[in-house]
Parts: sequence; C-alpha cells; structure tokens
Amino acid sequence: MTQQFQSIAPVFSSSNVSELLDHYRKLGFDVKPYADQGQYGYASRDGISIHFGLNPDHDPKTTAGCAYLYVQDADALSKEWSSVAGGRHVAPVDTEYGLREGAHIDPQGNLIRFGSPL
Repeated sequence: MTQQFQSIAPVFSSSNVSELLDHYRKLGFDVKPYADQGQYGYASRDGISIHFGLNPDHDPKTTAGCAYLYVQDADALSKEWSSVAGGRHVAPVDTEYGLREGAHIDPQGNLIRFGSPL
C-alpha cells in the first residue's frame, strides 16, 4: 500500500538560527528553538512548518532555500509582511498561469514565494 503524505517542512540553512526565529516570529509564525539552543528551530503557522538548521558556512548565494506557500489572499499577506523590517519583500503580481504571486526573502537569503488564485 502506498503511504499518503501528510505534510512537508522545508529546512532552511542559517548562520544564526535565533535571528531567523525572531524574524519569522515578526512574520506571524509561532517559533520554537530545538533543545540544542541555536542549532535548530521551527516556525509554524496555519498548519505549515519551516525548519531552520545551523550551517556555519551558510552563504545566501549558494545555500539559501526556497519554499512556495499557497495562500488565500496574496495581497493581504503581502500587506502584512511588508511592514516587517529585515529581509526583502516583493509585492504580488498577476501571472499568466492564473496566480497572483509575491515573495519574501528573509535576512539570510531564504526565499518564500506565495500565491493565490486569480
């Protein structure tokens, strides 16, 4: 019998896990460091999770990660996240493939693209 997947959690590389946990807290995630303080952590919101693992050699040009979030309203999320300092924000645009998409790049170069149906 083929097993059914239940969820997925990307693991983003980080040179400073505490910094990323603080940033994602400001984005509205519930965050929790793992027991080995500073080595690993979790951010969760609305049933999705993103993990962060310490990588002392983290380089945003070569080790940054990416995740795509399907959301109910890309414009509403964009408005919410655009007021958060740190990182970089890209406002949503309509795409030819039927989604309205935006993006957020966290302070360590990890990319979260997000979109909602047009």
